[in-house]
Amino acid sequence: MSEISLHRGISMQRIGAMILRYWYLLMSSWPRLLELLYWPALQVITWGFLQLYIAQNANFFARAGGTLIGAVILWDILFRGQLGFSISFLEEMWARNLGNLMMSPLRPIEFLLSLMIMSLIRLAIGVIPMTLLALFLFHFNVYSLGLPLIAFFCNLIFTSWSVGIFVSGLVLRNGLGAESIVWTLMFAIMPLACIYYPVSVLPAWLQVVAWVLPPTYVFEGMRALLIENTFRTDLMLEALAINAGLLVASFGAFLALLRSARKNGSLLSAGE
Repeated sequence: MSEISLHRGISMQRIGAMILRYWYLLMSSWPRLLELLYWPALQVITWGFLQLYIAQNANFFARAGGTLIGAVILWDILFRGQLGFSISFLEEMWARNLGNLMMSPLRPIEFLLSLMIMSLIRLAIGVIPMTLLALFLFHFNVYSLGLPLIAFFCNLIFTSWSVGIFVSGLVLRNGLGAESIVWTLMFAIMPLACIYYPVSVLPAWLQVVAWVLPPTYVFEGMRALLIENTFRTDLMLEALAINAGLLVASFGAFLALLRSARKNGSLLSAGE
């Protein structure tokens, strides 16, 4: 009886085995590691020098020093969190191993949890050097934000997981022909997340759409903290509530797409 209940429950051993598999895959390929470091570093250097130029020519940005670099770092957390989740999933698609995993004792929830943890590992490899570059080159210390940074990070990573789970389900159901969604969907919400400008810049009807997205609350909260020295707890709580709904919806969508893939036989042809 205990063996049955253990089988039906969430197994930390199975989750750990999946994380170890992805870790070995990552560590065995220097191009994979280089890619994690290269793009975040390139972004912070490019936008950092732009921040310096603007700060020298505009009193507002001089007063709000670091707003642009802070936005770049937070955006990279959002984008890299989703990409780190989805890339680990795509590794299984490319290796044509997904059908084997779904026929093993590994449960879908355990598979998704292992992808979440792996996204944090990949994110740390890319973003921590990025923050050190920002500190060394531009004297912007994102860690000086203190506890608000934890609220920003949690809301962004929850959103990235929601998007990652959903797009992984779409690729699972439709095959690698839908792979481009993994790379493009996050950029589709980028203009509405108001990363580099306040929500008030948008037309009134678009502002309504923007406030449906949790990242909008995070970037508005970041600007309030850096410009007005005010931490908007209300914005973080609203973002957290929306994220909770998105995570539940994304889990439900993934399971529905998985059932559809099994019913239509696309799970066996994953990778084609």
